[in-house]
Amino acid sequence: MKALVSKAPGLPETLVLENLPSPEPGPDDVVIAVKAVGVNYPDVLIIQDMYQFKPDRPFAPGGEVAGVVKAVGARVTTVKIGDRVIGSTGWGGMAEEALVNETRVTPIPDAMPFDEASAFLMTYGTSHYALKDRACIKPGETLLVLGAAGGVGVAAVELGKAMGARVIAAASSQEKVDFAIRAGADGGMIYPKGALSKDQKKELADAFKRTCGGGADVIYDAVGGDYAEPALRAINWDGRYLVIGFPAGIPAIPLNLTLLKSCQIIGVFWGAFTARDPSGNKANIKELFDLYAAGKIKPQISRRFRFEQGAQAIRELMDRKAEGKVVVVLD
Repeated sequence: MKALVSKAPGLPETLVLENLPSPEPGPDDVVIAVKAVGVNYPDVLIIQDMYQFKPDRPFAPGGEVAGVVKAVGARVTTVKIGDRVIGSTGWGGMAEEALVNETRVTPIPDAMPFDEASAFLMTYGTSHYALKDRACIKPGETLLVLGAAGGVGVAAVELGKAMGARVIAAASSQEKVDFAIRAGADGGMIYPKGALSKDQKKELADAFKRTCGGGADVIYDAVGGDYAEPALRAINWDGRYLVIGFPAGIPAIPLNLTLLKSCQIIGVFWGAFTARDPSGNKANIKELFDLYAAGKIKPQISRRFRFEQGAQAIRELMDRKAEGKVVVVLD
């Protein structure tokens, strides 16, 4: 089989397309003939050895695939050969075949296209877990989403609306704000690019407050960096600040702000949640498929790349050019 592999730590341009042996399933494993791969920010980090996990090389990036079951291990009971599925691989997805443990394979509805399926579980799973289980968001609350045009960001916009929140989208350009508004946000604002001075941070905090109508009850931060402190300054009393990711850098937060606002800073690690609470994750996934069937959520795919363009797809995400999801299509 062909795979796009990382042979040494580096940027997307270091990835090479090579022939590798087809995987053989162990007793509890499933082999998926990959049709589409969702590109996510962990792909940017893992090839540079900057992610929580550092797989042995050579390995293919790609943490989320959709395709057809090609082979199953002797103890596998939940899927069979020919089933249409999503595989949460962690890595190894940018290949013609992917080996996945049975517990990380999810059947998909017949009506769901493979490209949408590959862009579904990680972004919506993360944002659903964040808003429902971590923030316990309530109808009528104001949700501020930073990085609202990214994959997890636009998923948070859609899910926030589905959960009855008033959603404010924040992004780095008018085009991205408009994209989030088309996805359902009630309003939006542009934040400046690059490093911010102390005065710029204060101005940004004031802008967040104005746009939110006084402040936000829940802040979904998929950006980090110099945007984190201004956003936290715009949080309401008893607000919840969700830590999602750090494409702009890991911020340093003045903890006195949590005291002054009596607010919470809450970490969101969806991948660990799925392993620690399989039954809770299964219930959440059912809710997500129900919302998809009802037309309340739909993966916003901005670009599709061919398999041999997989490195370009990761670069698109790394350079923060993507609106919604980027997908690599093999079929």
